[in-house]
Amino acid sequence: MKTIQTGDERGRSTRFTTVYAREHPRVVAFVHRRVGDRGASEELAAEVFRIAWEHTLKDGGEGEITAGWLFVTARNLVRNHYRAEARLGELHRRITDELGRTAATDQDSAVLDTLDRLPAHHREVLVLSYWDGLSAAEAGAVLGCGAPAVWVRLHRARKAFRDLYRAPAPSPQESA
Repeated sequence: MKTIQTGDERGRSTRFTTVYAREHPRVVAFVHRRVGDRGASEELAAEVFRIAWEHTLKDGGEGEITAGWLFVTARNLVRNHYRAEARLGELHRRITDELGRTAATDQDSAVLDTLDRLPAHHREVLVLSYWDGLSAAEAGAVLGCGAPAVWVRLHRARKAFRDLYRAPAPSPQESA
């Protein structure tokens, strides 16, 4: 079934596509310089452009997207990303403090280290599913997607976890 677009909708789509093609590489590079992880950078840039598209839909499509607007949005998302990372680190610290001990075995430490090294989007779906015990539908509600998308994300996160778990952890000198 074809979707009929009015001239305004086509014009908005064309303007957005033009801005996306011109600014996407710059936004990804901007985010990557601040986050240092290519996967997280791509995800955050995608979120910038999702927000930008929603912005164009506001007020009857009068929302104008400029490079400056995109970079401010990216900066805000990077801040949120760092806050989430800090909350996760604090959660790990509180858990070990409450247990009154560090991880019980070397394997526990390796699992937690691997989880820390995962990109935030993979870590989040794993934590929601395994740590919090949420069903796919419940995790989907938290992540803003459907249960099938959660299963796909979970599959990808498991693979990423497996690959990182098998790879040696970077030494402190390498990560600095």
